[in-house]
Amino acid sequence: MSSPAAEPALTSRQNPSERYSELIGLYRKMHYEGSAVASAEKTFNGAMLCTHVDSIKEIVEKDDIQTVLDYGCGKGILYDPRVVIETPSGRKVGNMRDYWGVDVTCYDPAYTPNSDLPTEQSDLVICTDVIEHCPSEDIDWIINEIFSYAKKSVFLAIACYPASKSLPNGENPHCFVRPALWWRECFRALKDAYPHLRYYILLESLGPDDEDPAHKMKIFSSFVGGPPFNYQFLGENPDQ
Repeated sequence: MSSPAAEPALTSRQNPSERYSELIGLYRKMHYEGSAVASAEKTFNGAMLCTHVDSIKEIVEKDDIQTVLDYGCGKGILYDPRVVIETPSGRKVGNMRDYWGVDVTCYDPAYTPNSDLPTEQSDLVICTDVIEHCPSEDIDWIINEIFSYAKKSVFLAIACYPASKSLPNGENPHCFVRPALWWRECFRALKDAYPHLRYYILLESLGPDDEDPAHKMKIFSSFVGGPPFNYQFLGENPDQ
């Protein structure tokens, strides 16, 4: 991939950085021991995906998706058949396999039940609240791996700001933070390597909330789609 990565592409799936291995070990420990603010059951349980389930359903319907890989799914709680979810639109639905009407493969290297690498491609790969947690020296191969698992489409949601919480070692979990413009150029550089794929990228940035008298910060989302760059049905403003 010819993306503007922060470090030379000296790492790979077979040879990840020491920092990558260190973070996987730390996240694995948190999965089973919890953190200062959440029990083990609620730590990285995959509930954050709920924000995006309606957008992903649109992609499933638009791109005729039959199979989905959730890359970095955590515990994947939204795929539990016992779960009832309230979507951003206010609908109460069953687990995501039923709501999307697809077969789902879960992958997360830090959670043992989901840590086996997928053995085949899926129509759609989704990856939310993951990329910003990855070391800079591993970004190239991780993004390439995500795209290589997709037959038709990729959906990513990436935070472009530091997290409000800390890891047990005191570090910010968002260790790879880049502005939205950087990411837009990064993904546009992928069009030659993956010309057959549609991709849908939500880039989340922090800014002042002018409607709040205390001027608290709120999240602003911008959207990148391609190629070509005209997939705006998710309702996001590509010019933000």
